[in-house]
Amino acid sequence: MRVRRAAALLLAAGLLAGCFGGSSAGPKPAELKPLKDAREVRQLWRESLGGADTFQFSPARVGDAVYAAGRNGTVECFDAADGRTRWRVSLEGELSGGVGADARTVAVGTDQGEVIALDAKDGAGRWRARVSSEVLAAPHVAGGLVLVRSADSRIHALGADDGKRRWMFQRAPASLTLRTPQGMSSQGELLYAGFSGGKLVALALDGGALRWEATVAVPKGATELERVTDVIGNPALIGREVCAAAFQGRVACFDALTGAQVWAREISSVTGVSADARYAYVSDERGNVHALDRTNGRSLWTQDALAYRQLSLPLPVGEHIVVADFEGYVHLLARDSGAFVARESTDGSPVRAAPIALPGGFLVQTHDGGLYALAP
Repeated sequence: MRVRRAAALLLAAGLLAGCFGGSSAGPKPAELKPLKDAREVRQLWRESLGGADTFQFSPARVGDAVYAAGRNGTVECFDAADGRTRWRVSLEGELSGGVGADARTVAVGTDQGEVIALDAKDGAGRWRARVSSEVLAAPHVAGGLVLVRSADSRIHALGADDGKRRWMFQRAPASLTLRTPQGMSSQGELLYAGFSGGKLVALALDGGALRWEATVAVPKGATELERVTDVIGNPALIGREVCAAAFQGRVACFDALTGAQVWAREISSVTGVSADARYAYVSDERGNVHALDRTNGRSLWTQDALAYRQLSLPLPVGEHIVVADFEGYVHLLARDSGAFVARESTDGSPVRAAPIALPGGFLVQTHDGGLYALAP
């Protein structure tokens, strides 16, 4: 089983490299052209953590605090407004994903299947627990639980106070999957998570019972490689809808309470989907950024000048859409047209994780561990 899983992950990594132009024989990333009448981007603050190695680290914001981590075991809490360090801890061992947090608990995971919970106020260690496999995605903290995705297609619900297992949900994994974080989102009493095979589920936070299951995309093709259809990233919640995106599949929105499909579009993504009150936003596997009407999935605009630049998930921030690339550039697009508004460089390393919103701006974490709080 270990050999089969390792082979699957390696094949998927090769597949993604081809999609992103990572091979010398593949498509070349688009060159960035100078922007005319570009707006300035202000740097609100900048900090640095440990690099990511082969993993993807994402920060978390709760109220006026930002929590971030690096591969070297560093976890740090910053003031969201000015970047001032509130506390910093160095954990034993190496971490393997982003940070999950609420007002009381901060949680991180390792590639050895360990979950570590800290006190959100001062970083004091609270507990350590084991799950069944490596943790690639940031834990999700909600409803008095630390919810953890392990690489063997399981969700573990651990008590936020004591780390004891409350429940577990499992789906049979596909024989070939992408080695990329598959996150979770929650709203009210429900937890939403995507799986391989193009499936999206809603679970009861209290007990883990399956409330509904929906199909984002159906695997197609003659080979296992062609049939890889993993739901990627965190499901996007807005109003009464939950939206998700699948690699080699579709973007689709569903009724958050019943799972009834609202609409679906044939777009393949390796970062997921985001949404605001009017639009849904997707970076597809070829580096095009799409804005879709949230009511029916109709295409409103497509920005294709960032082809094969390994784009992050787009983040809507006021009148702008923020998306970052493999050279550490952050691009601001006009929300209503997709036209370029501004561009800012960071430390030159890839921005894999989704940007997160800050009051008046946004935050990106680079592969080399740079934290950049920016504003248009």
